[in-house]
Amino acid sequence: MTRPALFRQLLAAALTMASVLQAASLTSADWPAWRGPTRDGLAAPGQNPPTEWSETQNILWKVPLPGRGHSSPTVVGECIYLATADPVKRAQSVLCLDRQTGKLVWQTEVHAANAETGKHANSTAASSTVACDGERLFINFLNGGAVHTSALDLSGKLLWQRKVCDFIAHQGFASSPVLHAGLVLVSADHRGGGVIAGLSQKTGEPIWSVSRPKVANYTTPAIVQAAGRTQAVLAGVNLLTSLDPLTGKKLWEIDGSTEECVVTMVTDGERVFASGGYPKNHTLAVLADGSGKVAWQNPARVYVPSMIAKAGHLFAVMDAGVAVCWKSDTGEELWKERLGGDFFASPVMVDDRIYASNVNGKTFVFTATPKEFKLLAQNQLGEEAFASPVICGGRIYLRVALKSESRKEYLYCVGALGK
Repeated sequence: MTRPALFRQLLAAALTMASVLQAASLTSADWPAWRGPTRDGLAAPGQNPPTEWSETQNILWKVPLPGRGHSSPTVVGECIYLATADPVKRAQSVLCLDRQTGKLVWQTEVHAANAETGKHANSTAASSTVACDGERLFINFLNGGAVHTSALDLSGKLLWQRKVCDFIAHQGFASSPVLHAGLVLVSADHRGGGVIAGLSQKTGEPIWSVSRPKVANYTTPAIVQAAGRTQAVLAGVNLLTSLDPLTGKKLWEIDGSTEECVVTMVTDGERVFASGGYPKNHTLAVLADGSGKVAWQNPARVYVPSMIAKAGHLFAVMDAGVAVCWKSDTGEELWKERLGGDFFASPVMVDDRIYASNVNGKTFVFTATPKEFKLLAQNQLGEEAFASPVICGGRIYLRVALKSESRKEYLYCVGALGK
């Protein structure tokens, strides 16, 4: 990586961190939204969380969770926030747990009935991850044929609720709210014609809205610092799209990617990276300057787990359980290693280690540098894992399920005992 390119990447990371940690009560020890403090799967450095654990090793606490959901934990201050849905009542709720003990602090029912899961067997009615600005919580739910965004205060009181758009459910809905400069960005792509909207964090009033093609899609927008400006980027509906996150103005858009995408895009400061899996497998890098130039592309299937860009390299765990490292500027493959199992959860990287959980509840920990892949550990908890791992404050939070009798979800806190 050239010195100017490295400088741009470091500047982009700093600007992104400053934007996300906008409230004084948020720190790098928190995990305030989908994909973490910098919204790209990179945990704060220097934490040194455990690499090995089991039901009897390095478990600080384990608590049962009501209902079902694939929402990843959101950790802010002394609280953990999760979305969940009751499959019998068809209710959708936000949970607040004590960070130190896992004890339930409160549960707010956001929708009392009419929750929708979609048609995919693995979909849930609570797959969106809570976002927190330090003062309020935000959550997206598909309910009663429409996508709604709701805001709660930190005591669980519902502050406002806004219908974003009607929604024709196909596989399901999982897009998480994205916070930026006083706005909540929400994407709701579907076969009836979706929208991307920017809502006021304080009131829920729409500030801007952009119509989308009539195509099913599942991705969460990403706020990136790329090519010298702040961009909201997302893939899918056969497009790669960049918007001004403050106004919704289209910065650039090109034909590309695939019809359906799930991953949240990432950047190296010059390029943005997208991948899709229907109707074809496709991973690509596009210059973020609006030129429309595709830097490289390949047929790798990185459909559901989001990728990680770091120091001029792109790391991914494919759906079929293969870890890979590419050079971010050229797409040159530096290594590829099989982990095992199918993956829906997105990996998390702390320093030079990646933590990646497969569908069967096994979390692989491996050293990931441009030079080598080195498997450090394989750790089993539960029998099913769709929620992505969260690493903050030196601890790992894992939402898993046991299926042996009646399916039951648990949240584990993994950490070194005595710390």
